[in-house]
Amino acid sequence: MFSPQQILTVFGLTATPHAQVFWAWMALCLALVLHVVDEASTGFLAVYNPTVKALRQKRPWLPLPVFTFAAWLAGLAALVLVLLSLSVFVWHGARWVRPLGYAFAFIMLANGLAHVVGTILGRTVASIRVPRPVPGFYSSPLLLLASIYLLCEL
Repeated sequence: MFSPQQILTVFGLTATPHAQVFWAWMALCLALVLHVVDEASTGFLAVYNPTVKALRQKRPWLPLPVFTFAAWLAGLAALVLVLLSLSVFVWHGARWVRPLGYAFAFIMLANGLAHVVGTILGRTVASIRVPRPVPGFYSSPLLLLASIYLLCEL
């Protein structure tokens, strides 16, 4: 197997003091990709959209969108591409990326926890029962671990 240093050398890169944050960032990006694939293949929108509609009835001020599959997938693909493009700045230790890293990690931590809690409760809101496990549940432990890894490295 190749060490991270050998891989970097192939691409003409040298290790930086920010390499650990970079690897944690990349791990969370990969976990997010796997999570999107998990959600897409298990019918996540069949749970998400009814939940949003139920929440809007009680709290119409919540800015939660209802998605078509194509729009949802395209939006997540664009998000992943943006996060991956930011990895260059993470590698070089740009200070402005740190707050984004914390936000990314905390949002993905909350996302993973929501899938676990939804699976345990069998519902998203009181009126919406969901199949167990909730779509996206299988990748949520990886999302949780990668989020914690990034938080620790930041």
